[in-house]
Amino acid sequence: MDRTVSEIMHSGVLTCQRDTPIQDVARQIAERDISALVVVDDEGSMIGLISRTDLVNARLYEQHWNGLTAGHIMVTDVVSVHATDSLQHAGKQLMERHIHRVVVVETTEKGIRPVGVLSITDLVRDIARG
Repeated sequence: MDRTVSEIMHSGVLTCQRDTPIQDVARQIAERDISALVVVDDEGSMIGLISRTDLVNARLYEQHWNGLTAGHIMVTDVVSVHATDSLQHAGKQLMERHIHRVVVVETTEKGIRPVGVLSITDLVRDIARG
């Protein structure tokens, strides 16, 4: 039987709101030494993602930096998997889309709620364990 995402994912996610100032997003990512924040709506449903790379790209346009919020630079086409999905499925998503992480979600009546993260590093660590 295939191993599942739930076996190696990081439970819990750090989030921000669409109207969070971009400076606050950058501060959270830097201070917590994380690679991304999930952007959620008032119900806690995922609406986007902001990575370190997204922040650096936004900073290149310095004249607009001070007025930016998470909603301005978030990626809305977020690749996600479920905790019950196979590690093979999640790994294929990472490799085929050339991304570093997928958000682990659960579908609720109120939307898609982020519950964890699975990164390429997590998969490498799992491979190393044998």
